[in-house]
Amino acid sequence: MTMSVSLIIPTLNAEFDIGALIDAILNQSRVPDEILVVDSTSEDRTVEIASSYREVEVEIINRRDFDHGLTRDKALRKTSGDIVCFMTQDAVPANNKFIERLIEPILMDSSIAISSGRQLPKADARRYEQLVRRFNYTEHSNVRSKTDIPTLGIKTYFATDVCAAYRRSVYAELGGFGRTDMNEDMLMAAKAVNAGWKVAYAANAEVYHSHNLTPRQQYERNRAIGRFLERNAELLSCASEVGEGSRLAKNVAMTLLKEGNVPELFAFAADCVARFAGNRAGRSEIRKAAR
Repeated sequence: MTMSVSLIIPTLNAEFDIGALIDAILNQSRVPDEILVVDSTSEDRTVEIASSYREVEVEIINRRDFDHGLTRDKALRKTSGDIVCFMTQDAVPANNKFIERLIEPILMDSSIAISSGRQLPKADARRYEQLVRRFNYTEHSNVRSKTDIPTLGIKTYFATDVCAAYRRSVYAELGGFGRTDMNEDMLMAAKAVNAGWKVAYAANAEVYHSHNLTPRQQYERNRAIGRFLERNAELLSCASEVGEGSRLAKNVAMTLLKEGNVPELFAFAADCVARFAGNRAGRSEIRKAAR
């Protein structure tokens, strides 16, 4: 059976990204049957550029109403594809097989609910960010289920809406993302895995996507992640992120040491401190509020 495909792209002031992204999507070997851009009241030419494509539908929402979970959920419910893909405005498909490869696990295995692609560092990514991407997004595809939790921990629930595909029927069955200001993708993956579904990582579905965050930005990002993890502690209770973080830090630090890249090693150390401190602060906020 042929399955239809929808693509949803949330945007905010994306005039320097959105045109190239849409062009790349329309050049795919498997072009989505519908493309929906959900814009949070951009102040630049994002809406004008996206609206210039006859293949693209644009919906504008008030920026104050944006929520990572609810906004994507409402957008999904406005589309009709059997498979619903999400991308971020700053992700760039590495080739014209991206969509085809992203949805392939879902097409080939009826037990797979979600498929995520591989994020490659952009040309301007600093060295330690390149290594972080290499650790988190390997060249080996995999499929994870509930039986993997004891060995993989929180990685069992890996999913990323930078480039992800969802089986609509399972998404509806599990009740959707719901309200969340962070990690709606992991939340849905956890729901799927705990309900007996599988989650795939398609390493050959590649996009370029990376950020050179300052320690302050990294702190705030991980503070939000910490709040998310604490709020959803019951759902994620079988999986700890601590061991995975330690392995990442050790892997990247050892590579930088071997390369003799002392400046990047110190920068990465500051990045790790910001990640850890932010995570602890976010968790503490939720614990204190619950008392």
